[in-house]
Amino acid sequence: MNKTLLKELCTIDGISGREHAVREYILDKLNGSSAPKEVTVDALGNVLVHLYGKNEATATVLFDAHMDEVGFMITNINDDGSLCFSTVGGIENEALFGRRVRVGNINGVIGGKPVHQCSAEEKNTVPKAEDMAIDIGATDKHEAEALVAIGQGGTFVSPLCELSNDLFFAKAVDDRIGCAVLLSLAEKQPERDVWLSFSVQEEIGCRGAKVVGESVKPQVAIAIDATTAADIADSTEKTCVCRVGGGPVVSFADRATLYDEELYMRIRSLAEDANIPTQTKTRIAGGNNAAALQRSHTGVKMAAVSLPCRYIHTASCTAAWRDAEALESLILLLAERLTL
Repeated sequence: MNKTLLKELCTIDGISGREHAVREYILDKLNGSSAPKEVTVDALGNVLVHLYGKNEATATVLFDAHMDEVGFMITNINDDGSLCFSTVGGIENEALFGRRVRVGNINGVIGGKPVHQCSAEEKNTVPKAEDMAIDIGATDKHEAEALVAIGQGGTFVSPLCELSNDLFFAKAVDDRIGCAVLLSLAEKQPERDVWLSFSVQEEIGCRGAKVVGESVKPQVAIAIDATTAADIADSTEKTCVCRVGGGPVVSFADRATLYDEELYMRIRSLAEDANIPTQTKTRIAGGNNAAALQRSHTGVKMAAVSLPCRYIHTASCTAAWRDAEALESLILLLAERLTL
């Protein structure tokens, strides 16, 4: 795993529908690769890569990762210069208050009513997003309007930082980890043809993946993503979805998709034979681009391979480097074996 690559990808801002900076970075990296390929960008902004192998594949196999991240959009500018916003993607209210954010190149802080002005009931209730505002330091509406615009997107400010025991945290690990893995896959010519998609708007309903599925028409597809790991304090085997450090997660089902059983078993078996640790979810939870891809054109044999991640959809998505490395190794293996 190229740590510098992932750090750079996580630092870029790119909420759903505003992925242009991420896309430009990815296109630049693809242009720097000598592997034979055809790269196109569709009308929605998905980046499609037909990676030509030394031989033609017997099946059309697609690997997908989404470029977008959760964040917010500016919906109004108040007279005092503070910014009203609406979240983009699933962000819990608890993850917002007091966070450092960025709108374009303007820094800000999400705030709300100070505690000494709150009623007894309010002190015991997490404020809703619509009751918070972004403070960019502007003194009035006119000054704020010169810095930001209604409809502009923003994200958390949280550079990748290392933790103990091989762990790290950053914003946008969901799903820049998938983008990093696909860029690694695109560096060398595979044995057989494979398709890659860097898709848009996953966080607001897997919209880009639907277009990708109709365009590429894969027979087999693998969604690469990050997934919730509830292995935090006081978790039990029943409440824990998967564990950071346990290897990439191969899903048999989530709330949006029932995965192909044969493909699920084959991936677990190939990983075991290659001494790549894997795990699966112990609860049916979450969802990803697999839902849209599986139901595209005439149907797709679908699998999902994900990085276990604590505190997902926050400024501090926490994961393990060893899991990231195992995820990359597994995807590289599948790119060779699933195209047979």
